[in-house]
Amino acid sequence: MLEHVIAAVIRSSGKEYFAFDSRQGFNLTQSARTKKYLLYVHIPFCEKLCPYCSFNRYEFQAELAVDYFVALSKEIKIYHDYGYDFDGIYIGGWTPTILAEELFKTIKLLRQLFLISELSVETNPSHLTKENLAAFKELSVNRLSVGVQSFNDDILKKIGRYDTYGSGEQIKDKLRQARDDSYTLNVDMIFNFPFQTAQMLKHDIDSLAQFLPDQVTFYPLMPSGAVSDKLGDYNQKKEKEYYFMLLDSLSSSWEPLSVWCFGRRKGMIDEYIISRDEYIGVGSGSFGLLNGHIYANTFSPRQYIDKLERGQLPVTFSKQFTKKELLRYSFLMQLFGTTLDIQKFSDKYSLDFLKLMRKELSFLKITGVIIIRNGQISLTRKGMYYWLVAMREFFISVNNFRQHCRNFSYN
Repeated sequence: MLEHVIAAVIRSSGKEYFAFDSRQGFNLTQSARTKKYLLYVHIPFCEKLCPYCSFNRYEFQAELAVDYFVALSKEIKIYHDYGYDFDGIYIGGWTPTILAEELFKTIKLLRQLFLISELSVETNPSHLTKENLAAFKELSVNRLSVGVQSFNDDILKKIGRYDTYGSGEQIKDKLRQARDDSYTLNVDMIFNFPFQTAQMLKHDIDSLAQFLPDQVTFYPLMPSGAVSDKLGDYNQKKEKEYYFMLLDSLSSSWEPLSVWCFGRRKGMIDEYIISRDEYIGVGSGSFGLLNGHIYANTFSPRQYIDKLERGQLPVTFSKQFTKKELLRYSFLMQLFGTTLDIQKFSDKYSLDFLKLMRKELSFLKITGVIIIRNGQISLTRKGMYYWLVAMREFFISVNNFRQHCRNFSYN
C-alpha cells in the first residue's frame, strides 16, 4: 500500500533530520531587525499527563513553574538583544495557562519588545474562565486553541481527561461561552484511538456542528512507543476510513487550511512551521530552524533555568541541514498546507525546484497524490490522506527524539 511506502520514507528521513549531535555548536548571530521571524514559546507543565501525549511535558510544580517563567523572560530578552524581531507568536506546550498570571506577564513583555500582529495561545477547557477570557481579549490574543480531543465521555475517561476537564456536555458549554468575534476559536481533536468507533467519531463531528467553532484541528493519533504501550494497538486501516469520514463531514461547514486543520475563514493554524522559512523556539524542549540549523533547547526544565541564570542560551542539540535535506523538509511542510507555489518555492531557494525534485514529483503525480497545474502543486483528495500519513510519521520522529532527550535529562 502506498501509505506504507510513504510512512517508511518519512520514517527514514526523520532519523536523518533528528540525528542531532550535542557536541555540535549553535552560535546565535546578530539580526538587523529587517526580517520578521516567528516565535514559538513552549510551556511544558500540565495538571495531569495524558497517556496519548509524547510532548515535552511535566506535572505541574508551582515553585518550579514560577522559576521557569522567569527564565523564559530571560531567553526572550536574549533574542531581542541580538536584534531578532517577531511578528507572529505561538504559545503552546500543553497547558500554557497553568499559571495564568505568569503567562499574561510574559505576553505583556512580548508585546513591549515586539510589534506582534499574530498571537496564538493554547489552553484547556478548565481554564476557559471569565477572568482568563477577559485577559485574552485585553492582551489582543488573535487565536485561542483549546485541547478537547473528544466529546465522548467513554473516551474522555479512558484517556484520563474526564475527571480533570469534565464531561463532553460540560466542555461544549465552556466552548460556547468562549466564542468571541475578537479571536479565532480553534478546537483540537484526536481521531483513531484504538477504542474509538465510527459512531463515536460521528458524535464528535455532530458536537462540533452544534456550536461551529472557527477552526477544528483533527490530529491523527501519533503512536510513538510510549503512547502505544498505554493506549493499545494502532489501526492504520481505521485511520484511513475515519479521515475520509472527516473530510466528507466537515466540508459543509469548514474548508481545509492544512491536511488536518479546517476553518470557517483563513487564519493562524497550530502548525506554524508551514508559514515561515525560519522560526525560533524558546522554552525547555522547543525547536527552532535558523540559518539552515535545526536546533532544540534542553528538555530539562531545571537545566533550562540553570543555564539562563548563568546567561547562557539553553540550546543542547543542533544540526546543520544539507541543502537537499532543507529542500525536502520545506517541501514536506509547505505541501502540508495543501498547495505550493512553484515559482515562489524555487525563488526562495535559488534553484530549479521541478528539476531537482523531478523523481519525487513524478512518483507523487503518477500515484495520484498531487496535481501540477497553473504553476501550483496541489494535493488531491487521496493525496491529503497520504500527506497526513507523512506528517504523522514526521511528528512521531519528533516525539521519539523528545523521548530520547528526556531519558538523558533531569528534572
